[in-house]
Amino acid sequence: MSFNGKVVIVTGSGKGIGRCIALTYASEGAKVVLAEKNSDLGSDTERQIISSGGIVFFKQTDVSQPGDIEELTAKTKEMFGTIDILINNAGISAWRSPYEITVEEWDEIINTNLRGAFLFSREAARIMKEHGGGSIVNIASTRALMSEPASEAYAASKGGIVSLTHSLAASFSPDHIRVNCISPGWIETGDYSVLRETDHIQHLSGRVGKPEDIAQACLYLTADGNDFINGINLIIDGGMTRKMIYEP
Repeated sequence: MSFNGKVVIVTGSGKGIGRCIALTYASEGAKVVLAEKNSDLGSDTERQIISSGGIVFFKQTDVSQPGDIEELTAKTKEMFGTIDILINNAGISAWRSPYEITVEEWDEIINTNLRGAFLFSREAARIMKEHGGGSIVNIASTRALMSEPASEAYAASKGGIVSLTHSLAASFSPDHIRVNCISPGWIETGDYSVLRETDHIQHLSGRVGKPEDIAQACLYLTADGNDFINGINLIIDGGMTRKMIYEP
């Protein structure tokens, strides 16, 4: 899998999974564009890539704002000439009872997680189409498949991303643009050492996930040689959603 010289946009790249994805592509020789709402976090990721000898561009971007998306994609084309890969990772959540969540809270989550992924895909695809194609990966969640209370807005946004993925794959197919989706399970983005044994044994793989697990999957899905993979939802959860769990 060669990504040397590829132009990759990663949204929500200031921390957690998005940061790891950006650093991973940079380590593979890609030119990485960071779309991050928090300027301090985005700048920190940018500095780390530069210190490692990578090529990077950071622009403060709120994916819930269509204008920000249009500006970032246009700037990427201006600087690097094309877009080869888009990773739609940016997302927010708010655990609110369905009796209490406000319209404003609902709209903020949907507009960031779902609408943002659609608009970024559309704008990136316009540029990919001009240059013979590309690859898009949307980061959803296993919460598209299972839930706990007070997660309606987040679950709806992630379920929408799964459906959006195969719809865009069909629409963009004539332009040689592949669209796939990853649904992470429990991915620990904090202090991995504080996890308990009971946390790990909930997974068939015997451990809680790490951001690197998702970053490696992004490489796999966007590699040129894997162009027969299209429209899928790749669940990466250590087998948790396939394990029968009974209350003790």
